[in-house]
Amino acid sequence: MNAPATTLAGAIPALIEMPFEGSPQAAELIAALQDFLLGELAELARRHGIDHEHAPDKVLLRRVWQRSHALGFYGMTLPEAMGGRKLSVLDQVLIKEAIYATGSSFAPHVLGELSGPPRIGALVRKATPWQMQQFITPVARAEKAICFALTEASAGSDAGALQTHATLDGEHYVLNGRKRFISGSPFADFAVLMASTAPEGAAEREISAFFVDLHAPGVEVVSGYKTMAGQSHTGDIVLSKARVPTAQLIGEPGRGLALALGRITVNRLLHCPAMLGLAQVALRDARDYALERRQFGRSIAQFQAIQHMLADMATQWAAARALMLQTARAIDAGIDARAQAAMSKLFCSEAAFGIADRAVQIHGGEGIVQGRRVELLFRMLRMYRVLTGTSEIQRNTIAKELLATPGSLAA
Repeated sequence: MNAPATTLAGAIPALIEMPFEGSPQAAELIAALQDFLLGELAELARRHGIDHEHAPDKVLLRRVWQRSHALGFYGMTLPEAMGGRKLSVLDQVLIKEAIYATGSSFAPHVLGELSGPPRIGALVRKATPWQMQQFITPVARAEKAICFALTEASAGSDAGALQTHATLDGEHYVLNGRKRFISGSPFADFAVLMASTAPEGAAEREISAFFVDLHAPGVEVVSGYKTMAGQSHTGDIVLSKARVPTAQLIGEPGRGLALALGRITVNRLLHCPAMLGLAQVALRDARDYALERRQFGRSIAQFQAIQHMLADMATQWAAARALMLQTARAIDAGIDARAQAAMSKLFCSEAAFGIADRAVQIHGGEGIVQGRRVELLFRMLRMYRVLTGTSEIQRNTIAKELLATPGSLAA
């Protein structure tokens, strides 16, 4: 039985009252997570001067990971055998949306999205017992952090064009290359790293996956740049004759790209609740500012131009959210929802950015001042139109699925 229509924890008033569609377990987790984020972690952020533009260091992040693990949140998306909660995709979407809707600077870290269990859950079936002990279990316990390293200067949307090469040399592979824009790498201990194991001069790229110790000789993380949102969560991984034991090859040689793309449908969808949670913050801030700001003797919320912007923002948010939830239900039903996930990522990213853009407009001069939350949200939500596949790549996927199998989207 679904939970009744409710705002759940009550800490964040609902923008528009809707029935809660997740499980009772998800409702309980959301209430507990909101208390954690808006209570204990909010106080931690105040004490250490942490906000979206002043990132916590690794020592502080490790405290957050370990505290989240102790409370039973950190590994909730893992398989049950590893302490996970057996959550449906719908539950995961609702939980993640609620986390980001708090506006907390720790939202990307409380479940370890950049560097924790969500990065390793899909690897459990491929990892050897030694790899489980050496790499998977320490991450699951919040003892170590891990990142996913695929992107390079010449390999983004065209993942098969990567140039990082791994040459077999006895019981080791020798890796050379540079990974670019790797989320979570500045505070990671390990990387799941993609490299070509094809012979030199081969016509086709044979992409293989490796566990790489980021503290090993020949491996360096370079993180001297920030994204447009002011975050320092990304960096480059430079490999110079790094010797990686053959025991750290994940699965079979040449199966790395399949491993990387195996959960792309779910991963694309799981970006959507972050966008819509942040868009909810922007919409709430715009509404509250419109009610408080007075011009010509009355609040600007009484002007029809402002009312129409707010109405459009709320409608776009509700429509994007409905598409996201429908896609989650489709995946839970066993449907191959590649097109639907691409639609969700496309529509949610464009809608969320549009909401942030109007929020800035409603704030007027205040909205373009750095330090205002809506100005930061504008920059953050602009990035989502690029991350995990640009809007153009999503359109390619949708068209390919639509044209390949007539009638398939009606499933």
